[in-house]
Amino acid sequence: MAAIKKWQVEIPVLLPEVKDERDHCVERIIALLQGRQGIEKVHISDTDGKHLFCVHYDADVISLERITELATRAGAELTAHYGHLTIEVQGIRHVRHARIIEDNLRRKQGIVEVSVGASGFISIEFDKQVSSQEQVLALIKRQGLTPVHVETEAVDHEHTHDHEHKHEHTHAEGEEHDHDHGGIFGKNTELIFSLICGAFLAVGFGLSFVTALPAWVSLACYIAAYFFGGYFTAKEAVETVMKGKFEIDFLMLVAAVGAGILGAWQEGALLLFLFSLGHALEHYAMNKARKSIAALAELAPKTALLKKNGEVKEVGIEQLQLNDIIVVKPNTKIPADGMVVAGSSSVNQAPITGESIPVDKKAAPADSNANDPVHTVFAGSINGNGSLEIKVLKLAQDSTLSRLVKLVNEAQTQKSPTQQFTDRFEKYFVPAVLILVVLLCFAFLVLDETFSDSFYRAMAVLVASSPCALAISTPSAVLSGVGRAAREGVLIKGGRPLEDLGTLTALAFDKTGTLTEGKPRLTKVIPAAGVTEDTLLEAAVAVEALSDHPLAKAIVTDGKEKLKGRPIPEAQGLEAVLGKGIKANWQNSAIYIGNRALFEELGGTALPDDLKQKMTALESEGNTSMLVRQDDRFLGVITMMDTPRPEAKAALQQLKEIGIRKMIMLSGDNQQVADAIAQQTGLTEAWGGLLPEQKVEAIKKLRTAEGKVAMIGDGVNDAPAMANSTVGIAMGAAGSDVALETADIALMGDRLDLLPFAIALSRKAKGIIRQNLFISLGMVALLIPLTILGIASIGPAVIAHEGSTLVVVFNALRLLAFKRNG
Repeated sequence: MAAIKKWQVEIPVLLPEVKDERDHCVERIIALLQGRQGIEKVHISDTDGKHLFCVHYDADVISLERITELATRAGAELTAHYGHLTIEVQGIRHVRHARIIEDNLRRKQGIVEVSVGASGFISIEFDKQVSSQEQVLALIKRQGLTPVHVETEAVDHEHTHDHEHKHEHTHAEGEEHDHDHGGIFGKNTELIFSLICGAFLAVGFGLSFVTALPAWVSLACYIAAYFFGGYFTAKEAVETVMKGKFEIDFLMLVAAVGAGILGAWQEGALLLFLFSLGHALEHYAMNKARKSIAALAELAPKTALLKKNGEVKEVGIEQLQLNDIIVVKPNTKIPADGMVVAGSSSVNQAPITGESIPVDKKAAPADSNANDPVHTVFAGSINGNGSLEIKVLKLAQDSTLSRLVKLVNEAQTQKSPTQQFTDRFEKYFVPAVLILVVLLCFAFLVLDETFSDSFYRAMAVLVASSPCALAISTPSAVLSGVGRAAREGVLIKGGRPLEDLGTLTALAFDKTGTLTEGKPRLTKVIPAAGVTEDTLLEAAVAVEALSDHPLAKAIVTDGKEKLKGRPIPEAQGLEAVLGKGIKANWQNSAIYIGNRALFEELGGTALPDDLKQKMTALESEGNTSMLVRQDDRFLGVITMMDTPRPEAKAALQQLKEIGIRKMIMLSGDNQQVADAIAQQTGLTEAWGGLLPEQKVEAIKKLRTAEGKVAMIGDGVNDAPAMANSTVGIAMGAAGSDVALETADIALMGDRLDLLPFAIALSRKAKGIIRQNLFISLGMVALLIPLTILGIASIGPAVIAHEGSTLVVVFNALRLLAFKRNG
């Protein structure tokens, strides 16, 4: 019997540039692996929203190592063959315009796949054998767009699987783009044309009441209004019809032409005025949301003060190299990610991490960990009153801020489940409307009315059924939500996690570093009878100062703080005792520190009953306890524990208040410790003693019970559990490249109190998307029967229809003003 096993891996692991399971490179890698000897099946597994490569193989024929080698090589070959670009452009006016450009680009030679966002970001996959980056940019310029920023990734698979980010700024040189944002008036052309249309409409309407003037004067004004209001509508309608497609612009144009044929020039001009005004305001709204995100890119200064050979000179940040020393003056922005090597200051990290309180930074000692938050700083954060010298640890294009901007930009091109639904709906709805309108034109054959009446009704139905509001309802809300979150230090990677987060009722937390501080703290100092707390502490601190154990460092740090920094006589002659504790000489006596087992083996004075009882009680609460004995006399007990974060209890209480029913901690520590942390923080449950693979099983169990569950961790050790959750949320992602890449949502600051904000924002966004869908579909559902029955004419249909579009746009923009406390 064949030993069929299954191997799964996330898409970006094999294809670093690919984020979407629909990318053609995914199909290619499946084709390259499928059919190899021993490989039974290769497919994409949709594990509750997570898309993974899944390989079923016969372990008797092919090894897991060989599978990994084949998959990695296939990924490297494809990355070398196909390029991926994310390009920021100027000139996209609205969602329908974005769709036209997407279709145009998709037809060009060498373009494999393309996604165009109305906010001005284009994601393109191209064949490097057929086209180049320069040719792709030229294609984009020929669409009347101006590329202003290009994100590309170059991957050297011969040396490494990590990828270096390269950023290029591209500006059109020596060219005038008549259609940049619309035409001759620059970015405001569409709005100006719309206002001119409105002016001619108003003048024509006013002159129609002047009996002394001939009728053609008003008609001339209406025709002029048609020209200015219908210019962009006609342009885009023609482009779509040429491809054999019928979009909303075509429906509007046909309705306006039909109104003109019927002699209802006034109503047709009103239709084009409101439609073009809606487009212009839609463009304004998307631009406003995009600028909220683009502001992130402006956080970092463009220059830095480089210190070299004792001299300080100003250079562009792109010239900085790793390990360069830069000088940051008081009250200026920090230009690069790095480590403080001289000076101290309070640094405002809010632009990157969302932390509202400045963080104290000081120079790192020679043996310091580069990831220690006390010594590390981020590009874009703001220095306080002190002067700092910083060693550059990341190049400008690799800084946390640059990666944050890049990931937010990528998120804008990814469509949410609701947006995918609306796109599919429009694809079938528009042709169905056209068929209905054609049938209604012949209603006079079965009804007692003229052709003119039937045609008028058909045009009214055409206006009523155009899903303009539907097209903008979701992308505007997603963009506003992602932008608002980024300003607070929360990175949401697209519409899917934004929508999913708001539906959660269960959260699973890692313990160490997520719910707790990730380092032991001195929690209790219990002196024996006749001994003062200070005496016990002095003995413990003096001896532990000789040790480099993490627990010893915590005792020394916290003990000195409790003793208010007063000098302590030094101990000498540290030695380990029986592998269960330590011994040193202090003030002419032997000091022993260790667990119960140490003193049971040493013998001598028995442990007093009161200390024994207190130790048992504290250990049952999750504390690690240590006895301190001076010669044969017990001085007392000190206890250590990885304590909860200061904000953990309040954050979990907020989560309960917003409707999270289950909050479960998954910990590798024993159940006693897990229960103690649960009691202190307000968790509903704690599951202790779990290995990494057991955490994955726990997530699967939770998902079965609750439907959806989020895993919150550091994004490194918890990656497998995150991959199996509905939404993976990384804590402290500002300091972790892995967390930024693996999580669906990254809390840039090491702050749990960002989580209630993120969930509340997601719920608000989902609520607004639902409202927008209700408004847009509801208006269509209401107007179609009213116009078919002749109750509503073209005029009221135009006002109601275009009014709903404006309501939807401004409703979505409310997310930009969402308050952190909800």
